[in-house]
Amino acid sequence: MITACAIEIDAPAHVVWEVFSDVERWPEWTSSVARLTALDGPQLAVGRRYELKQPRMPKLIWVVTELSPGSAWSWEQRSPGGLTVARHDVTPISDHRTRVRQQIDQRGPVGVAVGVLMRRMTKRYLDLEAMGLKTRSEQLYRLDGATS
Repeated sequence: MITACAIEIDAPAHVVWEVFSDVERWPEWTSSVARLTALDGPQLAVGRRYELKQPRMPKLIWVVTELSPGSAWSWEQRSPGGLTVARHDVTPISDHRTRVRQQIDQRGPVGVAVGVLMRRMTKRYLDLEAMGLKTRSEQLYRLDGATS
């Protein structure tokens, strides 16, 4: 079961990536994340683990499985009967505009069932993250002296 979200941000891809990939700071700009803690070091790297606590959900451990610095990463969370893979893509549209796409893929018999039951909340959380990322990235870009 796949749930996805995309947004365009008025800031360069490098600014968006800087905000998005600093995952421990997500609670500062999205209400969909209560706490996010790096367990193996703060920078995204394949194999590193992160403890994520979201409202109305248990703490989960996510492991980075793919990383293309500056453009994309995936991490996954495994549980009995389920695998959830979250992909995050940052794509430049122009020098000052970026498209971000997030996708949650819930697999396995339990994963698909949970995905169906939680689809509305998952979509809401993805939308909150997208809007928070847009707001934070555009704010930082303007603070850096960019003009419209």
